[in-house]
Amino acid sequence: MSDVIVVLVRSFLAFTVLLVLTRIMGKKQLSHLTLFDYVVGITVGSIAASMSFDTDIEISNYVAALGVWGLIPVAVGYFGLKSRKFLHLTDGRATILVKKGEVLEENLRKNHIAIEELMMLLREKGVFKVDDVEIAILETNGELSVMKKTDLEAITPRLLGIKVKLEHAPTLLVVDGHLLSKNMKILGHSRKWLMKEIQKHGAHSLQDVFLAQVDSNGNLYVDLYEDDNKGVEN
Repeated sequence: MSDVIVVLVRSFLAFTVLLVLTRIMGKKQLSHLTLFDYVVGITVGSIAASMSFDTDIEISNYVAALGVWGLIPVAVGYFGLKSRKFLHLTDGRATILVKKGEVLEENLRKNHIAIEELMMLLREKGVFKVDDVEIAILETNGELSVMKKTDLEAITPRLLGIKVKLEHAPTLLVVDGHLLSKNMKILGHSRKWLMKEIQKHGAHSLQDVFLAQVDSNGNLYVDLYEDDNKGVEN
């Protein structure tokens, strides 16, 4: 077997193993990573890359190593649910950087964050004045959570004591010309009603509809395939 074929086969196996491990480790590995998740991700990726090209080592050895590193986060996650001390040991603790408009310099030093970096993180949250911050917390994944002082928060109906009608999330009824019958059944809408509504938007059949979505008030949003050509001049 030529070297190229060997590399292709090993690469395919490495991809397959990584895919299985990703499913086992869960969605947390795809979100903002903690320091522990970051280390695991780099190590697993390095092992998989070596598995593709380093033909001097048996594939079974790489699979075993990937299995160990893939199961470590699962085990750590399990014990983290059982013990907060263990969770803090692996993921660390959130740290308060600003409290009542005052920067906590000691916490900045502990986390190796310069004041310029703090100001950048605050600006990313739409805050330009430290005095506007009630509390700013550096999370274990490196993100900064910011709570503004009460008098600077946006006014909402709840703050004004106004009751508003609650809405549920919009529901898709048609995607890429295909009817989502299950969603139609859940909402109690008929095909006849849907056809009547999409015709109001200029569609002749479901195949003309790229996307149809209904909100909690029964309003239907329709996007047609022909919309792509609007505004185009020959």
